[in-house]
Amino acid sequence: MRKLLLLSFYVLTAALVSAQRAGYWQQKVDYKMDIDVDDETYQYQGKMTLAYTNNSNQALAKVYFHLYFNAFQPGSMMDHRLTNIADPDSRMTVNVGTKEKPVYQSRIATLTPEQIGYQDIQSLTYNGQPASFKVDGTILEVTLPEAMQPSQTATFVMQWKAQVPEQIRRSGRNSKEGVALSMAQWYPKMAHFDEFGWHLDEYVAREFIAPFGNFDVTIHINKDYVIGASGKLQNPTAVKGYDRKAKISSNGGKATWRFKAENIHDFVWAADPKFVVDSAKSRGGVSVYTVFLPTNNEVKSNWKTALGLATEFFDYCADHFGAYPWPTYSIVQGGDGGMEYGTATLVTGGRNIKSLVGVIFHEAAHSWYQHLFGINETVDEWFDEGFTSYIEELAFQSLFEKKGALETNPVINAYRAYYKLALSGKEEPMSLLADYYNTNYAYSNEAYNKGQVLAEQLGYIIGKQNLEKTFLKFYEIWKFKHPTPNDFKRVAEEVSGINLKWYFNLFINTTRTIDYAVEQVSDTEITLTNKSNFAMPIDLLVEYEDGSKELFYIPLREMRGEKPAENFSLYNGVKRTVLEDWFWTKPSYTVKVTKKPKKVQIDPSLRLADIESGNNTVIR
Repeated sequence: MRKLLLLSFYVLTAALVSAQRAGYWQQKVDYKMDIDVDDETYQYQGKMTLAYTNNSNQALAKVYFHLYFNAFQPGSMMDHRLTNIADPDSRMTVNVGTKEKPVYQSRIATLTPEQIGYQDIQSLTYNGQPASFKVDGTILEVTLPEAMQPSQTATFVMQWKAQVPEQIRRSGRNSKEGVALSMAQWYPKMAHFDEFGWHLDEYVAREFIAPFGNFDVTIHINKDYVIGASGKLQNPTAVKGYDRKAKISSNGGKATWRFKAENIHDFVWAADPKFVVDSAKSRGGVSVYTVFLPTNNEVKSNWKTALGLATEFFDYCADHFGAYPWPTYSIVQGGDGGMEYGTATLVTGGRNIKSLVGVIFHEAAHSWYQHLFGINETVDEWFDEGFTSYIEELAFQSLFEKKGALETNPVINAYRAYYKLALSGKEEPMSLLADYYNTNYAYSNEAYNKGQVLAEQLGYIIGKQNLEKTFLKFYEIWKFKHPTPNDFKRVAEEVSGINLKWYFNLFINTTRTIDYAVEQVSDTEITLTNKSNFAMPIDLLVEYEDGSKELFYIPLREMRGEKPAENFSLYNGVKRTVLEDWFWTKPSYTVKVTKKPKKVQIDPSLRLADIESGNNTVIR
């Protein structure tokens, strides 16, 4: 009977994955922008021609754009969020109280009219006809003169004026490190529309989602500036910094820069007269650029070392997570920490080498888990940040720390942070929308740490080799397609033949925790207890008095399958015995043994996220 059930499950999951969500569609955008920058006033004039393709089966009477700069105004939702959250981001606040009794004030609240950010829409047409629009915070609502039909491609022409805000979060002017312009979320960006409807999140400093498309961006700026940006520079011989033989052509004291990028969903740039540019190419052919401020010899040395490691990073990820599909990647100093964008990142640059490499690896890893897959960061923040942090950690240990083959649990520090969160009373379900966490502490640990735990513990459930195959299979099926976590689950099910509904549901949608214990050990049997309301399969390593070892594997009934043996040195020469599955409705389980146990241990690999490991081992 069990074999019949397993066969039915394999056929069902294979059919589901091959369907790739029947009826799947996605919208497409093509931006052509011309930007004229006044570097003295920190303002610019913008003109955009946007081709928008409606691939849905729904006629659209309205469309929406994000105006992110509008968040940097007193009274905005971001301003109020900083005032009312228990632990506001220190980069965005000042303490007007004392160290003992801090009182945090939003930096946005004190911005003057000359310091705020804004995007002022001056004109907008739809297929040549004027379109009516209204601004509501950071959202521009556009009512079309006639509905956009399914399969139709429409053209929007927009002109706007913008002011770059003081550097407070991601975007801005005059960062603490002295970068003149960090231009992130700087243009009116078409909102995302998919099977779930329009995604119209007000900007309160969290993450983003947008449709894939092509970008053709021309920037006119003071000829002394150097720009680092998304995409590929089209005229390196006519601008400063990218070609030693460049003859800078200027019009009215301005140079013209042009960048193009295909199949990305965001475009970033930064500019400063003091920027220098370096580049190298990975084995796989990715041209990696660094654009930074050479403030001292240590900084220059760190950036040179980081450049070499970055090229290795792209080769490492190609082997483990799928090939990077774009020709260039730019690492640009700017912003207030690190933030990923299409084929580029902004990072703060005055770091020690370990910190610099770490932030570059993290933001570059977002090229997979965010940009290549177009993950909805506002809905599935752990799928974005957690999986990115997972890639970062594996690559860092392999390339920077040179640990060689990664054995057992490589992200144990993320597990420890998750345990602390789970026991703090501040944990909320990981399925919560990113903007709505009660604390930044909970958000950060859910997204960055618990997300890593989900990935590594998945390997514990389906096997390390199957996890590696899942990442690569997922890449083949879902690149450039805005997948959901359920799509990743289905790929893992197809690869492993194991049902994972119970795991993803409980770990993502609840705050239930795992707690198993070795309850009793005798000469003939071992009793295990599930002390929690979260059932898991169990690896139980038993060392007998005669020095031999045996690994008992206890699958969970809900899995409808079994994990294969794993190639860990920890288990070399150890007999593996597969036992009958354990029911989640039964709190205890007895393992029969034929020799006297000396030591009994649940999960020696430490991948089971057990919040109380003190009762996982018994030594007689």
